[in-house]
Amino acid sequence: MYSTRAPSNQLSLQHDIEIMVSLIPIVTTFIPARTRRKRQRYVEKNGRCNVQHGNMRETYRYLTDIFTTLVDLNWRCSLFVFVMAYAVTWLFFGAIWYLIAYCRGDLDHLEDETWTPCVNNVNGFISAFLFSIETETTIGYGHRVITDQCPVGTMLLLLQAILGSMVNAFMVGCMFVKISQPNKRAETLVFSKNAVISLRDDKLCLMFRVGDLRSSHIVGANMRAKLIKSKQTQEGEFIPLDQTDISVGFETGDDRLFLVSPLVISHEIDARSPFWDMSQAQLEKEDFEIVVILEGMVEATGMTCQARSSYLAEEVQWGHRFSPMMSLAEGFFDVDYGAFHHTFEVDTPSCSARELSLAAARLDAHLYWSISSRLDEEPTLVQQAATEPQAAPPDSGKGEAPTFIVGEMTDNSVPPPALGEPNGSIQSACEA
Repeated sequence: MYSTRAPSNQLSLQHDIEIMVSLIPIVTTFIPARTRRKRQRYVEKNGRCNVQHGNMRETYRYLTDIFTTLVDLNWRCSLFVFVMAYAVTWLFFGAIWYLIAYCRGDLDHLEDETWTPCVNNVNGFISAFLFSIETETTIGYGHRVITDQCPVGTMLLLLQAILGSMVNAFMVGCMFVKISQPNKRAETLVFSKNAVISLRDDKLCLMFRVGDLRSSHIVGANMRAKLIKSKQTQEGEFIPLDQTDISVGFETGDDRLFLVSPLVISHEIDARSPFWDMSQAQLEKEDFEIVVILEGMVEATGMTCQARSSYLAEEVQWGHRFSPMMSLAEGFFDVDYGAFHHTFEVDTPSCSARELSLAAARLDAHLYWSISSRLDEEPTLVQQAATEPQAAPPDSGKGEAPTFIVGEMTDNSVPPPALGEPNGSIQSACEA
């Protein structure tokens, strides 16, 4: 007798297939339609330039500017060069002092009191090395001293004194410049994590925030911004990482900052801006990087300092504004750095600045022609009222003749937009 029941393994396989088919819609909902490729930063958020130079054949150029080369070395290499510079010169001149004593026969007359050596109490290489250190560092313990019977030693003493002074000046100068470099001063100059785009005085603006954490200020602070984006010219030439200047107030002097409290740097998106044709939908597809540079002189040291940061396209928030972080306390202004990176959403048109400008121009033209047509109608109405016969006296029960006042064309029934709110007519026209 044969059973019609399916095997257990077939039932389990069919059950698994049904579960997988039922999960397909759920899985597809979590797959994004388009994943943006991760862009390699040109400048890191901490200001480090992500560029490495390779295949350099003319490395001798570094030796022509040896001072800058030593200053640019890391601390481990700088300390190694510092120690080796002194150790090599001490060993070199110590060997020469030993060679002079050996050639003159001073080492063979150590117990002869009638013999006048070149350097007293030099009986080997170690003693010659110690005499070299005493000569170059001008310690002068008094136990080992050069005699007047050794003209070669006198000339060597002068040469070591001069070269030792040069080594001291060079190495101490390198260490002093390296210690006093204002690179670490940039660590207390902070930029906001994100940039925002919103309306300011009915104009789209790109904004970011900068602040100084120290009480000692940056003198003559100056702000610059660059757009890093690859482009192709009309002739077909491809320019990778093309740099375009972003105006942050150079014409008006707003790029020169008085950085006592955090400031919001604004770039007005006008016809000269590289973001003139960029809308909110296009921003989500763009691939660019905005590099911001703050330069100024450190008040404590007088040296120039530069702080850098960057914003990728996904770090630019459309329709956001920075939260206030300054309040008036008793006798001073209180800055809350806890809100330095905070933003909040505001009503912002999603169209580009070009489309917003065209919508505002159409609205202004419509308002101009409507007012002009009303003004043209007023003289005709006044003439008609003047040619009409005199109205009946007031006690006749009829109403008085209408009075027309030139200039009263505004409909006061519609309130104007509140301060700080976007123009609703411009926004609706832009969206249309």
